[in-house]
Amino acid sequence: MIVSRTFSKAYGLAGLRAGYAISHPEIADLMNRIRQPFNMNSLSLRAAEVVLDDEDYLAESIRVNKEGMQQLVAFCEQHGLSYIPSHGNFLTIEVGPEAGDMYQKLLRAGVIVRPVAGYQLPNHLRVSIGLPSENQAFIDAMKTIL
Repeated sequence: MIVSRTFSKAYGLAGLRAGYAISHPEIADLMNRIRQPFNMNSLSLRAAEVVLDDEDYLAESIRVNKEGMQQLVAFCEQHGLSYIPSHGNFLTIEVGPEAGDMYQKLLRAGVIVRPVAGYQLPNHLRVSIGLPSENQAFIDAMKTIL
């Protein structure tokens, strides 16, 4: 068994690719053989150390995410859009067979979401939770498209 965790979501370090894995030493040895050399730099390591000590930041990040999730769920329910319940930092919303077209329209409106057809969900879009204003920008763009 391997347990892996990243600091990309609640800790906000997605671009730094900071994380860790816990496994049996033999499995760790195999993983080390195939990983990229220098896959973390000193900035990534230092950032991970800092955020681990900042409990207030983590609590605020979790609060903002929960409120953002409620904001997106309320929008979906108001507009009859199905979604996959989530406890993470994104919501997967069923928008119908025009998901690819809707993705393009959102992109032109300056809103970046992720199509998930490659995950056997061709009618869905994955929407990351952002700041309240970013969530509202998505909602406003969706209202225009719908």
